[in-house]
Amino acid sequence: MPRNVYFSQAVKSEQNLYEDLIIESLQIYGQDVYYIPRTLVNRDDILNEDPASKFDDAYLLEMYIENNEGFEGSGDLYSKFGLEIRDEATFIVSRRRWETRVGVFDDNTIDPRPQEGDLIFLPMTNSFFEISFVEDDQPFYQLSNLPVYKLTCNLFEYNDEDFDTGITVVDDATAKVAYQLPMDVTITGGNHFEVGEIVEQVLVAAVGDTPAVKVFGEVQQRTKTSDISSKIFVSNIGASGTTSAKDFTVGGTITGRTSEYTGTIATIYSDLTDTTGQAWATDEAAQNIDFELDADGFIDFSESNPFGDPSETY
Repeated sequence: MPRNVYFSQAVKSEQNLYEDLIIESLQIYGQDVYYIPRTLVNRDDILNEDPASKFDDAYLLEMYIENNEGFEGSGDLYSKFGLEIRDEATFIVSRRRWETRVGVFDDNTIDPRPQEGDLIFLPMTNSFFEISFVEDDQPFYQLSNLPVYKLTCNLFEYNDEDFDTGITVVDDATAKVAYQLPMDVTITGGNHFEVGEIVEQVLVAAVGDTPAVKVFGEVQQRTKTSDISSKIFVSNIGASGTTSAKDFTVGGTITGRTSEYTGTIATIYSDLTDTTGQAWATDEAAQNIDFELDADGFIDFSESNPFGDPSETY
């Protein structure tokens, strides 16, 4: 027989009350986290990935960590490729709170919800988690409503993506693990580059490129060696106006976008040079300093013997 027509599970006032209680519970027992949407720059439709993704917004939001005995996943594993930390966590967030704090700024009108690939920064552990799956129907239609999202997340592996959220704790955390290219620069008048600004160098265009090819990067560290020289560490290196990868070159002029100061690159310390700027002679085929000197027991396919030196391994 049909349901009793005098009772309904879809009473809007009851749904709102239930959702209010959930939000209050999340604010009591949850954690303050930053929700960081991923912005796609150059998506690969074949592999369905974007190695050039950037993250330029962060929204403070309360979420409940469902794992009450610690992070799940495979934990810490040690392999020939080094230490791998495979922590997983499930975060619960109120739909209403996400829509008012994040969704209102989202231009995704087709599927307005948390997206796989977005990040969650957990200040409590100073770690980033990447959303791998969004569950949107648990608990299943209580009071004919779906009040929360359950976000299954994996520990994020940083790969030199561009972080410029404006939140110091977030941007600094990524800056510490970013690949940084050290270089000595000669300046004039004590006009040292500022930490955090973008420096760029104009290169001679190659065939097929536009006439104004620029290489740019962000200054993460700066050490003043004298009034006319300093050592800077540049990360998030990229190029504009070119169809191929470009790098900074010795002898070229770099300019700060913010300060508009200029300098000349005297030395670049790359993976092929030591602290004196000379090429590594330990192994002529070596392409990486860390593998060459500190990890001969690991597989390194840039060396003539990728499986390391047996005398040092066994």
